[in-house]
Amino acid sequence: MTLHQSLVREQSVGVSLTTTPKGLASIKDPLCSAAIWKRKPLPGFQKWIDERDPADFPRARIMLRSEMVRDAMTDLSDACGLPDCAERTLLIDDIAALADMFSSIMKSRYLRLRLDVIETNACRKFHIDGITARLICTYRGHATQYGNGAMGDSPADIHEVPTGSPMILRGTAWPSAARIGLLHRSPPIEGTGETRLVLVLDPITDIEADRHSQT
Repeated sequence: MTLHQSLVREQSVGVSLTTTPKGLASIKDPLCSAAIWKRKPLPGFQKWIDERDPADFPRARIMLRSEMVRDAMTDLSDACGLPDCAERTLLIDDIAALADMFSSIMKSRYLRLRLDVIETNACRKFHIDGITARLICTYRGHATQYGNGAMGDSPADIHEVPTGSPMILRGTAWPSAARIGLLHRSPPIEGTGETRLVLVLDPITDIEADRHSQT
């Protein structure tokens, strides 16, 4: 058993919980289907992001190199009118840092970045993504729900990632035959008045092929 595999798995089989960013690399361990970096946002930052008008948040669906993320998020924040302040800088810096870490773990220079403001039931069915891996971090609102189960069924025990904690999930295209049956979904929030701000990062191994697939 490796050091990463010995991390506490207090919730679902195949989930590594870590208190350091380096622990996200446990996604490469043979028996790991997901890695969660459990962290607590700074109270001042969380209060700021929870009280912002959702219309101020940048929205993005772009493909870019990881080292370009900080500049891209700054430009998008300027364009949508998100006030320049210490909390905005923290948000941009965190997105850029997660992009760098995920790019390094996946050995993928290019990423597909999605930043969504969600008020409905997006992806409410439990599933496994049809990609190699995906990083998800919910900065505002309830975060990703997950559990062990068979495709088409809801897990008997449903757990939720803490707000502000990044999660890396294996997809069906992960280069390994091992399947642990870890499913996930977006939390159902329609009708609650909740607004979520969610970052999603996917690795891109062939930028030209990915561009053609999006047309």
